Amino acid sequence: MKIPVRALLAVLLIWAAASAGADSHRSSDPEVARARALVEIAEFGAALAVLRTLPRDRPDRVDVLFLTGLAAMGAAAEPEAADERDALLDEAITALRAILIDRPDLVRVRLELARALFLKGEDGPSTRHFERVLAGAPPAVLAANVHRFLAAMGARRRFSMYAGGSIAPDSNIGAVSDSEIIYIRGLPFHRDGDTGATSGIGVVVWGGGEYQYPLNDRVRLRAGADGVRREYAGRRFDQTFAALHLGPRWLVDPSTEVSLLATADRHWLGGAPGHDGVGARLEARRRLGPRLSARARASWRTRDYRAPNEALTGPVRSFSAGGTWVVSPTLLAAADAGYEGARSRAQRWRNATRWVRADVSVALPWGFTAGAGGEFRWARYRGDWFPFTPDGSARGDRTRILRVSAFNRRLTLFGFSPELLLAHEARKSNAQLYDYRRNRAELRFQRLF
Repeated sequence: MKIPVRALLAVLLIWAAASAGADSHRSSDPEVARARALVEIAEFGAALAVLRTLPRDRPDRVDVLFLTGLAAMGAAAEPEAADERDALLDEAITALRAILIDRPDLVRVRLELARALFLKGEDGPSTRHFERVLAGAPPAVLAANVHRFLAAMGARRRFSMYAGGSIAPDSNIGAVSDSEIIYIRGLPFHRDGDTGATSGIGVVVWGGGEYQYPLNDRVRLRAGADGVRREYAGRRFDQTFAALHLGPRWLVDPSTEVSLLATADRHWLGGAPGHDGVGARLEARRRLGPRLSARARASWRTRDYRAPNEALTGPVRSFSAGGTWVVSPTLLAAADAGYEGARSRAQRWRNATRWVRADVSVALPWGFTAGAGGEFRWARYRGDWFPFTPDGSARGDRTRILRVSAFNRRLTLFGFSPELLLAHEARKSNAQLYDYRRNRAELRFQRLF
């Protein structure tokens, strides 16, 4: 998809110059006023020369940083600055981000940051900021231009990558019951072997990437890979997951896309292969309005388990749907619901699971972002579960997961942002030895490229 990018940038720049102090603290300093006047007549290099001499820890720093962002972006667009373009855009991004750390409510600043990220080619962060701008109810003409930027990024997307890691304390690594006794026909029996919850501190790393090859104006061929590695002391609880996907992505219209992907994955447990899977996945996304977007996914895959768990082998189908609501430029909410059915070889392990999940995050002053969420899962198994269910009835589980998170937008390390996540998980079951409680913490470092 092609759009008149230069014309759109000109419209946004004119709007920015016309209200350069609307969302910032307009300075009365003569040097700042001179820099503002230079920005308004498109003398961006001269404006930067003035602004770079001013200290950033002054009372009018918001105005100084905002003008620095505008001037650096303007200078980056000048032909003679081609060799410095990336450095100038980085200067603009740094200045505008510094404002939003303390004042995440400033929509005008967020707009300019989204634009700078767009020019730098950082489409993921740019998209998220543009979506928050739309939540601030901008003028209709500006909103239409923002939608065109979003559509352009959706069409031009080629490479995407992500990576992260965490330190992960866990009170119950294997999610097992603490019960040491099982009752069979009313008589107590002690469990043999190593029983009960095992706690520990683990290390988790994850990453992935995707390339989209354009087949024509509306179709891309997606090819990607994802992986996760989780390690604890010893090898018993070590897990590795790797997955591949390949298939077409259709840009149905500027607001809608659909992908049909072939998938393959492998899971290792304790250093040995656990199960393999192959299948297909259908994905759809649609922007329903300035603040609301919807997504849906359906998949079918086979799972082939290795010894001693061959009885779990069988097909798995799943469906999910949800959406994201940008309530305001500082408040984001998301919710999903889904179903998964596994038809294992063993009758008792065939199950159907339904789940719902909701999350909310809010950007606060002083650089903090806080989040909270919850997930509830209902699983129903088939077959005779005696002696775990004393009457031989089918097993039924209910799992509750609650989580909170926090990070500070000031803190970055080589582009990675640290985030603290706390989660409490509990499962209740009518089958003995399948109840558990679990508390987890993760200090995460992650980055989107």
